Amino acid sequence: MGSYVLSHLQMFGGGVLGYVIPFLFVLSLVVFFHELGHFLVARWCGVQILVFSIGFGPEIVGFNDRYGTRWKISAIPLGGFVKFFGDDNVASVPGQSQADMDAEQRARSFMFQPVLKRIAIVVAGPVANFVLAVIIFACVFALYGKQTMSARVDTVQPGSAAAAAGFQPGDLVVAIDGRAVDSFSDMQRIVSTSAGETLNVTVEHDGVQRLLKATPALKEVKDNFGNVQRIGILGITRSMAAEDLKLHPVAPPQAVWMSLQETWSVIDRTLNYIVGVLSGREAASQLGGPIRIAQMSGQVASFGFIPLIQLAAVLSVSIGLLNLFPIPLLDGGHLLFYVIEGVRGRPLSERAQEVGFRIGLAIVLMLMIFATFNDIVHLTTS
Repeated sequence: MGSYVLSHLQMFGGGVLGYVIPFLFVLSLVVFFHELGHFLVARWCGVQILVFSIGFGPEIVGFNDRYGTRWKISAIPLGGFVKFFGDDNVASVPGQSQADMDAEQRARSFMFQPVLKRIAIVVAGPVANFVLAVIIFACVFALYGKQTMSARVDTVQPGSAAAAAGFQPGDLVVAIDGRAVDSFSDMQRIVSTSAGETLNVTVEHDGVQRLLKATPALKEVKDNFGNVQRIGILGITRSMAAEDLKLHPVAPPQAVWMSLQETWSVIDRTLNYIVGVLSGREAASQLGGPIRIAQMSGQVASFGFIPLIQLAAVLSVSIGLLNLFPIPLLDGGHLLFYVIEGVRGRPLSERAQEVGFRIGLAIVLMLMIFATFNDIVHLTTS
């Protein structure tokens, strides 16, 4: 039923709902689990939670639970927050009234918790994102199995990196730099993030193995939706023979292990991209914001519910990872302050923290503006 509905959303509103509804579903799911991680660990630590919000701005609908927490959905669906007792705002900046708290109030306040508890509460959000991804990937593997296509070469493009390395039609790639290659997608993952790097590729042909040295070229390619990516390319196409396509049933324990590998693969690709941008190997223009996520959500939803939920898993990993970056205002910035406090034996001064939060806010705003600019350029040129 979900697949049918999602695949027909573009019939309404000139296609707008076909992007908006999948986008809201994906982002709300990811944000909910992130904030739920903070919420659960905070409640376990005895911290009073005042607000659990999906979205920012004016409240649309909400209710109070028996602990006094206000659960609500707000008008601007671009994130969410958990507000603790004693916080001055949704970024968990300490409130000015904390100096007037009595012992009972301090016990319920986030900022008066021991530093290890505060670290646990903050890190729980990104960890919840990783857990969500593992759950999604594991369920998909367990329910649907894993389809693989062997890494057998069908054609070699003239003048390509593969041609220079000596690839031949019929070659089966079995390992790259000593890492076993079980499918064409395994090979793509390694090659796409290795532009300019020399790879030791073991291929098998007619039962005979040989070692080739190949250096993927960095090229711009378009996916099925017209989105441009800069990735490493060898210049080979895969074999579409029936014997090269296999569907493997996956037992639940194996599904969990495969989901952990898939989650790590997303982390690895994200970090490689960031390092590539800093080194000039990757284009910063690929950095996207809410508009790009909405576009991708609508495109992926046209293939059905399972691809959409897998996109949510990928996005959950990326958001969890980025939140761990040591930028004040993000979870990683709070963790940085708490680690410094743990080392010094006392927190940074209010002035130092205020300056840090202002710097963090400026960085986050600049990144949002840059990502939105990229999104607009992408829409106008794709």
